[in-house]
Amino acid sequence: MAATLAGSGLLLGTGAIASELTPEKKLQAASLAATCANCHGTNGQGVEGSAVTGLANLSVEYIKTNMIWFKTGQRPATVMHQLAKGYTDEQIDIIANYLGKKD
Repeated sequence: MAATLAGSGLLLGTGAIASELTPEKKLQAASLAATCANCHGTNGQGVEGSAVTGLANLSVEYIKTNMIWFKTGQRPATVMHQLAKGYTDEQIDIIANYLGKKD
């Protein structure tokens, strides 16, 4: 699986925290965040022609807060509310810290 993630370029090392993680934790974070690339694009740059927001320049807090809002139904969505419910709060924190821009 590590080779698959590394070879696909799925958001590996885009967040500032990525450089602070052990290889095992980096793989865990990349694995959790891999689903995001389907709609938000590799490296969080968004997908051309899509209305879906890119994640590359969003803060950790913004990503975390919105994921919680999707999970609890406080923010309406077509797909994100279903995806967010599949993550624990700890996993949401890992994803946000991995993908988010450090201020």
